Amino acid sequence: MANLKEIRLRITSVGATMQITSAMKMVSAAKLKRAQDAIIQMRPYANKLTELLKNLSSSLDNSCGGVYTQEREIKNVLLVTITSNRGLCGGFNAYIMKKAKTLINEEYANANVNILSIGKKSSEHFTKNGFNVANTHDALFGDLTFTNVANVAEEIMEQFVEGDYDKVVLVYNHFKNAATQIIMTENFLPVQATENEDSVVVDYIFEPNKEEIVEQLIPKSLKTQLFKAVLDSHAAEHGARMTAMHKATDNASELKKDLTLTYNKARQAAITGEILEIVGGAEALSE
Repeated sequence: MANLKEIRLRITSVGATMQITSAMKMVSAAKLKRAQDAIIQMRPYANKLTELLKNLSSSLDNSCGGVYTQEREIKNVLLVTITSNRGLCGGFNAYIMKKAKTLINEEYANANVNILSIGKKSSEHFTKNGFNVANTHDALFGDLTFTNVANVAEEIMEQFVEGDYDKVVLVYNHFKNAATQIIMTENFLPVQATENEDSVVVDYIFEPNKEEIVEQLIPKSLKTQLFKAVLDSHAAEHGARMTAMHKATDNASELKKDLTLTYNKARQAAITGEILEIVGGAEALSE
């Protein structure tokens, strides 16, 4: 059994760790509220814009969608992985990197796959392990605005138009609630029109015409789609970190209780031993 000094040091260390994890939990909770409000306000607009675009595109032939709807043989794929810049958020980052590797090794095994990383954790991991990292945008979360994300989207769109990539896929965590994040694999380019037989046909009046509206909506929709994915991941990150720090605080509290109990038992044993020595010495003197 460890001596009393060692146990006291461990209790102090665990107590200090518990204070840190508790503080990090409260900070993440405050950041989560802002990030959650941002994504909740963004989703209706993004979903409606995507729905409108798909409904318009489904009523037109493939040539009307412009350069962003071109279906090509998949030879070069770009995976846009969205992770965090910092750790201590459970399996938040590991799940994204694992999903990206699965796509590389299975679904796109016959293609040349490059990675565009948003977040230091994925940038460091894929660079260290020898994957083809085309570009990184780790500073994006430092100033998370639509303009900055739109610049990244324009970069991706330009590379697709130039033929550098035949398919672009987003891999990120979808925010459901503070304790639940869902891994999303979302097609980004080419834009695909979906035919929904159950959709209600509405007789809209289009000005100037459907073709021009679709060509103007596609770039805006793509920028909005990427911005929504980054906001989703940002909120999911704070939710994951808050949950992880909550569990860490609870575990530290339990460990501190166990160490305190161990310390009290050891101290009681030491006191009992000293009493026995005193009694034994007194008996020896009386003889």
